[in-house]
Formats: sequence, structure tokens, C-alpha cells
Amino acid sequence: MAPTYPELADKYSIITGSGSGIGLAQTELLLAQGTHCAGIDRQLSEPLQQLQQRYPQLLKIYQCDISNDIELRRIAADILSESPQVDFLLNTAGILDDYRPSLQTTLAQWDQFMQTDLRSQFVLTNAILPGMLARKSGKILNMASIAGLVAGGGGAVYTAAKHAVIGYTKQLDYDYAKYGLSANCLAPGAIDTPMNAADFTGDGAMAKTVADQTPARRWGHAQEVALVTLFMLSHGADFIHGAVIPIDGGWIEQ
Repeated sequence: MAPTYPELADKYSIITGSGSGIGLAQTELLLAQGTHCAGIDRQLSEPLQQLQQRYPQLLKIYQCDISNDIELRRIAADILSESPQVDFLLNTAGILDDYRPSLQTTLAQWDQFMQTDLRSQFVLTNAILPGMLARKSGKILNMASIAGLVAGGGGAVYTAAKHAVIGYTKQLDYDYAKYGLSANCLAPGAIDTPMNAADFTGDGAMAKTVADQTPARRWGHAQEVALVTLFMLSHGADFIHGAVIPIDGGWIEQ
């Protein structure tokens, strides 16, 4: 059972990638806290639509390819026209690059992953930031990865993008903390989500190898990341600024 954070009730949040995996788990736990959620995803997944049926007054779904700048800005404008007060921005959506090294990464692939995993966070943040600054209040939680801290958690472009997410988040917090905002990162390791489904195909040998290489000897769960999310949005984390929170079963301690 998730802890209760009364201060999250009646707040407004935006979550990208809310249709599956970590984004879905974040959305579900926030809704259970009474938080209004604008869920953005490329697909209208059945689990997300089921959440909307359970929380019709709290959840609005926006279908959007976040790699499309124009589309993302339009969705942001739509959200702000209906809910001008956005308290929390969760830039969660991302895609994995199949661990391709540099020579196996095309320029088109580089652009695609940078657009989705990095640029979308910049575009959506800049759309929401002015309102937060006007109110002198807001929390931004960007999705990084252990691939933003060490090599081996992704391929060339994913690792580069996640390192950049961490740098962007730290600078974001540095620039705007004095105005009442905070920006932090989550850095998940091996989390059992649809993005990592390929590791579990066949006999699941890859998934077993990853678990064996993790000090905790298992994969993490999306809800475990979502539980950390709740704390980071609560008053208990008000003095945490520019931090990178590993949720990795000890991966980077090796």
C-alpha cells in the first residue's frame, strides 16, 4: 500500500509516457492521492483508459507523439487552457536504443532518440515553466537512468541523452530554485516494463543475466519508481534540489 501524502490532493500534474510502465504507475499512484493528472502518451492504452474510468474527475488523457515539437506544444497549450495551474511536471516518457554502439547508430536514429529522450523534456518544460515561475511554485521530475551516470545501461545515443537529461535538470534547478521551483531526476536501473520486454523473450536469458548482475539479484518494478516519485513531489522532498535518485538495486555501486 502506498503511503498517503495529503499535500498532493487537488494538485495538478502532467505525466508523459503515462500509458505504460513507469509513467502508468506514477499516474495511478498520483490519482490515488487525489492529484489531478494530465496523462500524455502516443498510444491510448487500455490500462490508461481503465484508470480514466476509475478516476473520471481526475484524469484527462492526451494522445501525442512527444518527439513532435509542434504537437507537444499544442497539447501543452490545451492542458494549460483547462488547468492553468500545473504543480508537477513529470517528464517520464522515453525510448531505448537497443544498446547500439556508435558505429551501429545512424544519424537518423541519433536524432530520433535525442528528440524523444531529451528534447521533448526541454520543449514541455519551457511550455510549463512560465506558469510555475508566476506562482513561484512547482516541481519538475525528469526521467534519467543509470545510463545517465555510467556506461553500459544503454547504447551510444541513449547514454548520451540520459547524461544530458541530468545536466539539463541540474542547470534547470540552479537557474530557478531561487524562484520557488525544484527540478530533480530519477535514475532507474533494470525495471520490468514494456520498454524492456525484449530481455524477457524466449527463455529470458538476458533478463536473468541482468538480474544476476544487479546486487539486489532482481529486476525492479514500476511501482517502486512511482513510490519514490510520490515522495519527491511531497513536502518531505522540498529541500532536495538538482538531485539524481538511483532506483537500481545497487547497480551503480559496483
